[in-house]
Amino acid sequence: MTEDEFDAFYAAAFPRLTGQLFAFTGDLGEAQDVVQEAFVRAWDRRHKLQADGAPEAWVRTVAMRLAVSRWRRARRWLELVRHSAPPESTPGPGPERTALVAALRRLPETQRMAVVLHHLCDLTVEQVASETGAPVGTVKTRLSRGRAALARELAVDEAADPAWREGGRVG
Repeated sequence: MTEDEFDAFYAAAFPRLTGQLFAFTGDLGEAQDVVQEAFVRAWDRRHKLQADGAPEAWVRTVAMRLAVSRWRRARRWLELVRHSAPPESTPGPGPERTALVAALRRLPETQRMAVVLHHLCDLTVEQVASETGAPVGTVKTRLSRGRAALARELAVDEAADPAWREGGRVG
């Protein structure tokens, strides 16, 4: 099945399949989601669908299975919630965490991303460079500047806390 044939198949079958799954699930949004997911899976095997001879039946079967799977997952979750006692209370973030988040928000986005990926996500400088598409030297500069700005914002004495200066991790 070519891309154009798949597009035509999608345009013709999506409304019909959505209607069928809506009747099955009773939820239009859920029906649209599972049909869309089934079409995504069909796209990966579009060359085989033509040979199968019943591409709409294949998509419908996948969508129905997805709907049942979601229903079972939701049912298991509800059972778990019913049998779990609610927590007594959930403490809010402490003042240190609140101050850190506020200070991070004031950093330029590139520095904030480097600091978060390196110190909070525990990625190496090379991994940060790979994820951000920046050279390693640029990441090191962003980390240095970001740590210095955070130190000023949080009034951290860098001499007393060498972990900031030497790239230590923040928990």
